[in-house]
Amino acid sequence: MPTNTLDKFAESLSSYLEPEQVNQVCRAYYYAEQAHEGQYRRSGDPYIIHPLAVARILSDMHMDHQSLMAAMLHDVIEDTLVPKEALAQQFGETVSELVDGVSKLTHIKFESQAEKQAGNFQKMAMAMAKDIRVILVKLADRLHNMRTLDSLKPEKKRRIARETLDIYAPIANRLGISNMRIELEDLCFRAMYPMRANLIQKAVKAARGNRSELVEKISATLSKRLEEEGLKAGVIGREKHLYSIYRKMKEQKKSFKHIMDVYGFRIVVDSVDSCYRALGIVHNLYKPVPGRFKDYIAIPKGNGYQSLHTVLVGMGGVQIEIQIRTEEMDAMAQNGIAAHWLYKSDDDGMSFGSHKTRQWVQSLLELQKRAGNPEEFVENVKIDLFPDEVYVFTPKGRILDLPKESTVVDFAYAVHTDIGNSCVGCRVDQRLAPLSTKLSSGQQVEIITAPGAKPNPAWLNFVTTGKARTNIRHYLKNQRKDESALLGRRLLDQALSAFNRNLDSISPAAVDNVLRTLEIADINLLLEDVGIGNRMAYVVARRLLQAEQGEDAAAPQEERQQSSLAISGTEGLVISYAKCCSPIPGDDIIGYISSGRGLVVHTSTCKNMAEYLEKPDKFLHLTWDKNIKEDFAITLRVWVENGRGLVAQLASAVTEADGNLQQITVDDKDAKLSVVNMRISVNGRKHLARVMKRIRLIKAVNRIVRLKNSG
Repeated sequence: MPTNTLDKFAESLSSYLEPEQVNQVCRAYYYAEQAHEGQYRRSGDPYIIHPLAVARILSDMHMDHQSLMAAMLHDVIEDTLVPKEALAQQFGETVSELVDGVSKLTHIKFESQAEKQAGNFQKMAMAMAKDIRVILVKLADRLHNMRTLDSLKPEKKRRIARETLDIYAPIANRLGISNMRIELEDLCFRAMYPMRANLIQKAVKAARGNRSELVEKISATLSKRLEEEGLKAGVIGREKHLYSIYRKMKEQKKSFKHIMDVYGFRIVVDSVDSCYRALGIVHNLYKPVPGRFKDYIAIPKGNGYQSLHTVLVGMGGVQIEIQIRTEEMDAMAQNGIAAHWLYKSDDDGMSFGSHKTRQWVQSLLELQKRAGNPEEFVENVKIDLFPDEVYVFTPKGRILDLPKESTVVDFAYAVHTDIGNSCVGCRVDQRLAPLSTKLSSGQQVEIITAPGAKPNPAWLNFVTTGKARTNIRHYLKNQRKDESALLGRRLLDQALSAFNRNLDSISPAAVDNVLRTLEIADINLLLEDVGIGNRMAYVVARRLLQAEQGEDAAAPQEERQQSSLAISGTEGLVISYAKCCSPIPGDDIIGYISSGRGLVVHTSTCKNMAEYLEKPDKFLHLTWDKNIKEDFAITLRVWVENGRGLVAQLASAVTEADGNLQQITVDDKDAKLSVVNMRISVNGRKHLARVMKRIRLIKAVNRIVRLKNSG
């Protein structure tokens, strides 16, 4: 390494550091040079170039001499045999702790890349809590690594760029270091999308030529007016950086021209009073856009940023974005927490950023204590860095990010499509919760699944994510098709049984003949039509028999009505149970074939079935399967004498009889008598009889009936 390179660096440091401090930085450089002797970077350069470049980045931010020494030595513990104790003897405890804090962040073995990233960040937060300068050295280290990515393979470049964009750029933003954040984002953008970056850069270069005259004109007009009003101010045109242009084009669906039509300027003045005076002057010069003024001086951002923001309409209707701030605020905006070392000021505004940052780091330490594992912790931090998303955890500590307003069902589908399709319940933070529960960041969600469970159409009313919505619809569509075809086959077999036939006994030629006549592609589509009630099973059965045997193939009405279909309760979406009469196993039942809905089951005494009985082709006799295990809901009406604890007694009686109480409502009739409606689930008439017997044992109960035709 040529000596004049270090001499120039030392000379630049002497502008703000004491001579003794500059000497200590130079001593750290020589120590690092010796320790890294014989080591080279992938580019072929001597390794010492990297620590020196990191120290230069920090010196541009006017960081203190201990930070610069740590920058020089930050890879010594990791890449050489020098122990931490030796550094402490040579350069003091503070510098050795800083070096140890930085080097601990990278030299760790993890099972997976995600776990490595999370573990590194967890250790970084602990080191930051001890000394905030650790993260500043680490950010400078990452910035130089990003500047020298070219020697790496494309896939490694993209991986490092993604990690930087996910973790380091947001941290730089959270610490208010916008210069570093902007450069990191642009470097990541170039590494991840080189062609897009080149296209936008060329477009910016071309636009800059067209804009330069107007920028100079606006800048001169602003400077002249401020000077006329006796205000000493610097006016600087603001350049838009590549990644911010790309992000706006992508997220806001704006064209490149639309983004570049806005001109940005920064006005830097000497005091807070001058900021507000400058604001009045520019508002007099150009018309302000209503609702676009923000006062971040009175109410600073969380990272300590302070400035006045306003948008004006200038010459020819062009939009002008103006930021007005003091020199100290400008330093804070560029260097964030690092400005603490540049301006050792007691000014409230300046100490605010430092205070807020320390608060944030303290909250990281608390998160670190509560976190079960590194990945859980890093996602906890992401909640703070990216507040527009919800981060939730699986019981095993896996982290999932979901859009705001996401529910448990969205989470289940985010884990895996099969988990979503078979979920029946959930625990949120170890407590049972409804599947429609909206999730908050930091919650742990456990999905309860059951074999044979299926998505509920009602989920579509509350899910947020496209993945959940698409999968539910896809499953239900396929499920309905399968169930319709299955029911269609049973209905067709039932219709054919009146002629002592079934579908399998019909010749393929007859089936093809009917399909051609009806213009249906295959038998499954015909069965689906029969299952959902679009075609009558008996009509299709006659067509099949006619195609096979001739026109005289018909059966007497009486014979056809003798056969019945067995209902098991597991047919799914294509068989529904009428709410008007709430049939349960043990009731005599008949089915009405409703076009588009499939088979609707009623009790044979249901008043609503009277009109359908006149349409024999539309209904069929049903029976209950002997092995039915499903529960069915019915409503009981109970007349009771008023008294304390009656609702509790009724609920207890239902539970003791193994019934499930879904809903209970009380309607006071008079001072002595009340009418209670109870919606309960039972598995049949015998079970219902047991429940009613239990309820009758309550002394206050006068009368109890099962409601029919209530809906």
